[in-house]
Amino acid sequence: MASNTAFDSSELPDTRSRRLTESLLEGSGVAINGDNPWDIQVHDPAFFGRVIRSGSLGLGESYMDGQWDCEQIDEMILRMLRHGLGQRAENPLHHLFYTLRAGFINLQSKTRAFIVGEKHYDLGNDLFERMLDETMCYSCGYWKEATDLHQAQLAKLDLAARKLGLEPGMKVLDIGCGWGSFAYHAAKHYGCQVTGITISKEQAAYAKKRCEGLPVEIILEDYRDLSGCFDRIVSIGMFEHVGHKNYPTYFRAVKNLLAEDGLFLLHTIGSNATHVGADPWINKYIFPNGILPSIVQLVKPSEELFVMEDWQNFGADYDRTLMAWHANFESAWPSISANYDERTYRMFRYYLLICAGAFRARDIQLWQVVFSNRREGRYDAPR
Repeated sequence: MASNTAFDSSELPDTRSRRLTESLLEGSGVAINGDNPWDIQVHDPAFFGRVIRSGSLGLGESYMDGQWDCEQIDEMILRMLRHGLGQRAENPLHHLFYTLRAGFINLQSKTRAFIVGEKHYDLGNDLFERMLDETMCYSCGYWKEATDLHQAQLAKLDLAARKLGLEPGMKVLDIGCGWGSFAYHAAKHYGCQVTGITISKEQAAYAKKRCEGLPVEIILEDYRDLSGCFDRIVSIGMFEHVGHKNYPTYFRAVKNLLAEDGLFLLHTIGSNATHVGADPWINKYIFPNGILPSIVQLVKPSEELFVMEDWQNFGADYDRTLMAWHANFESAWPSISANYDERTYRMFRYYLLICAGAFRARDIQLWQVVFSNRREGRYDAPR
């Protein structure tokens, strides 16, 4: 982080850190102890040093520790990103360390694949049941005609089903099935035989119970270990955990599992630029070893395997989805707070709101991409 501001060497460290922080925020519309709901209210002056030393990691950790508050964190992040602080808020050493690790180590190898399940998805079904809607979809809803979260999630599930052209009796593979939302939808409403795989024990147990009586099999397994042949393959909100080193392996696995005339739908958050790094705070506390793909990173490993039939971006809908989750989370917290500590509450609140702000700033996107296995005829994607 750099600044043209001159500092008096006799100043106390906290004073210098505060002046540097304020100089970085200058012009962003975010102030320290200001009157706007998106301004930062500092309770502990140690906050400034943590932010200067550790960038976005220090910002998030100091919030978890109660050193500052902000009424509208989503609007705060929106203004920071529009001001260009997304590039400047990351400690260069932390970014370099992650890049070096990601370059030499496969952070999403089979032996490490279950880490994110244990760290995040297994945190507690009571929390996710209250934060999400009845579908238990933990991915972006489709708000084109929806007026509430449940409608948006049902619309997303049906949009994916219609893009895949699901028909009764089709064998469908759901890679990263979560709590079984799409598996249930495809089996219940389209008469498909669905195999869902997940790396979360809690999700697998929940999905199995949810899909009882339907032609659905839920397996706790990594996508690299699967065999068989499927008419349709879907992956919703899982590709973010694959990692750049595994993109060729992932697409090759899908190719080997997909029927000759099959369709594959990939639903993933995407990055505007190609890079290896991840936000240090999100990587440490929410989605360990996660990396968002860019357009190039999706196209290069898939271009010789599939025909890309359709690409839709509805990233702006993730803002509304996250804000709906946040409202549910805040409303439910009093009933589940005995199971968690205050730091977990602040962690989840911060996570939901900074992500909403990032999508609002169009800093990250949400893509649904349909690939075919070189099928004959015209493909018309429903909207």
